Amino acid sequence: MSTSTTTLTSKGQITLTKAIRDRLVLKKGDRLRISVSRDGSLTLRREQEPHLGDAYGLLHRLARRRPASVSQMRAAVRERVRRKASGERS
Repeated sequence: MSTSTTTLTSKGQITLTKAIRDRLVLKKGDRLRISVSRDGSLTLRREQEPHLGDAYGLLHRLARRRPASVSQMRAAVRERVRRKASGERS
């Protein structure tokens, strides 16, 4: 475990030393999660990027109707192209 000392600024900010930033592989703009335990100790972790797989099924649950099939989507695109080519408004 590494230990470091830092100072709290008047704006309530702290600076993490380069050694800590390197160990956590932090870069500008990274989000950090801070947990405070009952004894007052802090745990700092880099927030992980969400994986695409985490969103699986999300839109389906929000949809009020059954999702369109690939053939239905292709038919809709063909119809839109046909309307646009003939000058019809959608």
